[in-house]
Amino acid sequence: MSGPDKIVSLRGDVAEPASNAGTDFLSDLPLFEPGWVWLAGAGPGDPGLLTLHALNALKQADVIVYDALVNGRVLNFANPAAEQIYAGKRGGKPSIKQRDISAKLIELARAGKRVLRLKGGDPFVFGRGGEEALSLVEAGIPFRVIPGVTAGIGGLSYAGIPVTHRDTNHAVTFVTGHMAGGAVPENLDWAAIAKGSPVIVLYMALSHLGEITQLMLANGRSQSEPVALVRNASLPDQEVLETTLATVMSDVELTSFKGPAIIVIGDVVRLRQSLDWLGALEGKVLKTDPLNLRGEQDAG
Repeated sequence: MSGPDKIVSLRGDVAEPASNAGTDFLSDLPLFEPGWVWLAGAGPGDPGLLTLHALNALKQADVIVYDALVNGRVLNFANPAAEQIYAGKRGGKPSIKQRDISAKLIELARAGKRVLRLKGGDPFVFGRGGEEALSLVEAGIPFRVIPGVTAGIGGLSYAGIPVTHRDTNHAVTFVTGHMAGGAVPENLDWAAIAKGSPVIVLYMALSHLGEITQLMLANGRSQSEPVALVRNASLPDQEVLETTLATVMSDVELTSFKGPAIIVIGDVVRLRQSLDWLGALEGKVLKTDPLNLRGEQDAG
């Protein structure tokens, strides 16, 4: 049998397969060069959802510019000598302007720093990573993008809710719940979204959920349609509120449910009765037929 093939990296160089991959798995990953900016996603919260590329970046960075939704435990993996700069944005609270964040990244890179821009989730999913990357291009700063696990997929998985399932939906729509100024996005075709997408995942929508719910109902969604809100997704204090379009606002008020949260509308929420794997670890008994398909097959 011939030996293992050589590996060609994204940078174009050739690396021999690592014989000590179990102990030195970061050695074959890209070198973080001075004057570069790496835009990385930290995932929804659980440090175990970091990619190896993100971990590699944390270990090499001179400066880490991080967002509000980055779990502090993730920063424990950072190079101890790295400077950490908070650049978080939270709705309704004073925060640094986007243009100032981009300017800071450029300034640090021009000073010869290895700059890690660390964002919760994925930098290109409602994370404004594209805007920052465009600023770097305009300034002539070399950069790399490191995708992350977005809350609309990974966070819901921790709640036991798949975003797609063969028996419920073959499409899913991801929607931001507010514009940069805080208003409900008016440039979205809410009627088309309500009528055309069996599953809708809402980011940053809790403050406008009442208005969005009315838009859903006015455009044909059923009052009994399942809704789930997931707070602190993938973290030890994760909370999940299961409700319906008709009762979501009263249930949010009754439980004093707070953000930030990811929200999902659609029949996939019913699958949580069977797929709440975290609940099962704590003794929850999972159902075997959450969609009642066995009963429908028997009736047929």
